[in-house]
Amino acid sequence: MIRPRRSALYLPASNARAIEKARTLDADVVILDLEDAVAPEMKLAARDAAVAAAREGGFGNRELVIRVNGLDTEWGRDDLAAVAHSNADAVLAPKVSSAEDVARYAAGLGGKPLWAMIETCAAMFQLAPIASAARAARLECFVMGTNDLAKEMRIRLTADRTPFHPFLSMSVAAARMAGIAVLDGVCNAIEDVAQLQAACAEGVAFGFDGKTLIHPAQIAIANAAFAPSEAELAEAQAIIAAFADPENAGKGAIRVNGKMTERLHLVQAEQAVAVAAAIAAR
Repeated sequence: MIRPRRSALYLPASNARAIEKARTLDADVVILDLEDAVAPEMKLAARDAAVAAAREGGFGNRELVIRVNGLDTEWGRDDLAAVAHSNADAVLAPKVSSAEDVARYAAGLGGKPLWAMIETCAAMFQLAPIASAARAARLECFVMGTNDLAKEMRIRLTADRTPFHPFLSMSVAAARMAGIAVLDGVCNAIEDVAQLQAACAEGVAFGFDGKTLIHPAQIAIANAAFAPSEAELAEAQAIIAAFADPENAGKGAIRVNGKMTERLHLVQAEQAVAVAAAIAAR
């Protein structure tokens, strides 16, 4: 089943007003955060608020994900236990750096889907083992944590994100190897529309399914960028129709709109149409 994840909005679970507003926003995913966005003295209250919000529901077709604190913190194990028995759709684990980390989180979830933050230097050299643990752990999604990765690598967060490019492409490749979703990191420039549009376009080019966001004003831009455009959809439909023509039965490559088109392009076309249909169904 294809589930749109064009936009995934982080919200501090300690902010009741933000949670209520999230029920009305057009984000595909709402991530209630217990980690970075919550001060230490608010951690316990935020946990209770996140579990209560999941119980109350009202998020419609949006996926509700709760990001817990790391298991190496004083709050992590209790977070995991509480969220594992909540009505959240998935749990987002921070700083996953190995297949062993995946197993540790999965062991406390009782089968609830797991998402993993990819945001450490160690994770960059363990992408294949982490991805390979997906099936056993119900790991469904990688989420790039580019801010934390920048901090650990001591690199500058530039608009073009050049230092991240190798890691972004390798993370997408690892996710695709495992057959799971992968979301791009956040754009910190809330008011710079052009920078966000460029970052989303880059994410699309790298093959991400969507983008994590830090402000509701970013949702519409991400939703538009990570949905097939009218031109892309028209081309996809033309490819599907061409291969369905009895004259092309059994052919591995044909000509469509002046372009050499192989059956691998048919697979991509069918994917684009399916994504568009899933978005329309929301």
